[in-house]
Amino acid sequence: MAKKVAVIGAGVSGLSSIKCCLDEDLEPTCFERTDDFGGLWKFTETSKDGMTRVYRSLVTNVCKEMSCYSDFPFQEDCPNYMSHEKFWDYLRDFAEHFDLLKYIQFKTTVLSVTQHPDFSETGRWDVVTETEGKQDRAVFDAVMVCTGQFLSPHLPLESFPGIHKFKGQILHSQEYRIPDAFQGKRLLVVGLGNTGGDIAVELSNTAAQVFLSTRTGSWILSRPWGGGYPFNMMRVRRWHNFIKRVLPSRFMSWYQERQLNKMLNHENYGLSIAKGKTPKFIVNDELPNCILCGKITMKTSVKDFTESSIIFEDGTMEANIDVVIFTTGYEFSFPFFEEPLKSLCTKKMVLYKRVFPPNLERTTLAIIGLIRFNGSILVGTELQARWATRVFKGLCDIPPSQKLMAEVTKKEQLIKRGKIKDTSEDTLDFISYMDELAQCIGSKPNIPLLFIKDPRLACHVFFGPCTPYQYRLVGPGKWDGARNAILTQWDRTMKPLKTRIVPKSPEPASLSRCLKAWGAPVLLASLILLCKSSRFLKLVQEKLQGRVFPYRILWDVPQNS
Repeated sequence: MAKKVAVIGAGVSGLSSIKCCLDEDLEPTCFERTDDFGGLWKFTETSKDGMTRVYRSLVTNVCKEMSCYSDFPFQEDCPNYMSHEKFWDYLRDFAEHFDLLKYIQFKTTVLSVTQHPDFSETGRWDVVTETEGKQDRAVFDAVMVCTGQFLSPHLPLESFPGIHKFKGQILHSQEYRIPDAFQGKRLLVVGLGNTGGDIAVELSNTAAQVFLSTRTGSWILSRPWGGGYPFNMMRVRRWHNFIKRVLPSRFMSWYQERQLNKMLNHENYGLSIAKGKTPKFIVNDELPNCILCGKITMKTSVKDFTESSIIFEDGTMEANIDVVIFTTGYEFSFPFFEEPLKSLCTKKMVLYKRVFPPNLERTTLAIIGLIRFNGSILVGTELQARWATRVFKGLCDIPPSQKLMAEVTKKEQLIKRGKIKDTSEDTLDFISYMDELAQCIGSKPNIPLLFIKDPRLACHVFFGPCTPYQYRLVGPGKWDGARNAILTQWDRTMKPLKTRIVPKSPEPASLSRCLKAWGAPVLLASLILLCKSSRFLKLVQEKLQGRVFPYRILWDVPQNS
């Protein structure tokens, strides 16, 4: 009899969790509190339901080849970076292709997830749900929590002195959808992440003036990179990671800073990273231009509020502010758990490989999607789900809870004493984390062996972009189409760009033919002339050496001693 698995949430991680359950012959039941799948990618005009949704103008910041499910590439004519509508269409195609929708119970809220009385022996869970006012209880062999990390807005008003005196409008970015309501207003956007940059840029075309406040600054990346290719495909490569591990970190930081400042002097634009702060990156093609045109004014962190003005840390003040939008992120929340599990699951550092709570006797609970790294969250959550489902089946092992809790306690003590740094909020390296999970599954590609067996593919895997298909080449979950998907990834990248084919001019072609016809004779003649001129120069030197001539000729050729 197949094990029954409860999947909470039908966003990008929920859909992949359903499919991974089916791949491992498990029986999934997904609970989604809204009336549709896709999570935050399902756009709505308002935020009345309390759900975090994309704003209308959002465009993906990870290109399609780096943000797809590992056995389901985007269509070749899809743009490399797409609107939320096109991305949701892709999720729909994925769900329909693998027939996932029949496993989802819509308009169903999970009220509680508690250990069954026989949990220590079976690892089972009691799950209480509510659908249109009617409650139901069911027992599951395992639970996958796929509610994401954008559930509860983080709005730290107590950190801003005088905020309660401010008479203007205050809102969190979760409430933001469209810019129409801010026509002609003076706004402050607090926080320079991807969302803060996007909202500030969009509002700069509508508002009278936009001020963007940041404590740390940020490096700005553009979607088109060297040669106009998607930056994700140019930067996220295995050989880059190899170089990073070999060379000193200080050198790599210096080189990266130099390259980024070569494209945009961040200090001149008020974007440079504050001293002592951890470097962070955002993707925004228009922010520098808006600053250059004066539509956005960069400001330091906020010091104080008055009724209509804001005072900043550098002593400057901006008056007549109508709206303040906080883009200060989200807090992790698991309202359906009991303590201490509820608090434990919010600590990313505590979770084993960012997935499994360490305090459970049975590893039948997985937190999917509680990660932040320099790559697609979709790709990361899919691999997490692949690993989790194999752990549920007993095909992959993790250390016992006693050992995991001892490691957590030791790590917390070292952090408290200042011996090690708390890295729980740091951005994970995409390739390193993915390889770590793939190693657990047995699906990490063996690069040296690949160079022996399939050199062409190995070159694409090692020197090319680290696309999700690489984790379907070998091991459990191997996909027969993975090799071809890797070899054709640049074809799909270039396809939507080739909408205007310009005929090549005949002149370069005729020039090319001339070079082919006359290149060899001209090169031979040049070599003969060079040899003759060398002999001539040597003869001149010999004649001049016998005369009173204090200096050698500058274009001297070597003399035999």
